[in-house]
Amino acid sequence: MPNMNSSAGHIPIRTCVVCRQKSAQTELLPFILLPAGVAYDLSRRLQCRKYYHCSTCLDGVSKWVKRKFKGRTV
Repeated sequence: MPNMNSSAGHIPIRTCVVCRQKSAQTELLPFILLPAGVAYDLSRRLQCRKYYHCSTCLDGVSKWVKRKFKGRTV
């Protein structure tokens, strides 16, 4: 019987913020929102709230940011 607390073989799943499609975390591009704009965390080392998008939805990120934070500053 396998150990239920083991994380062996676990693949984290994240959702693209633009197309809402679920994929493995390693297949998506992580980014954070700063007051100056969007910053990508390609090294995946920053300890803050990250959003993810797939490589095909690169153009939709700016529209998503405007829609999510309409009337507010990031």
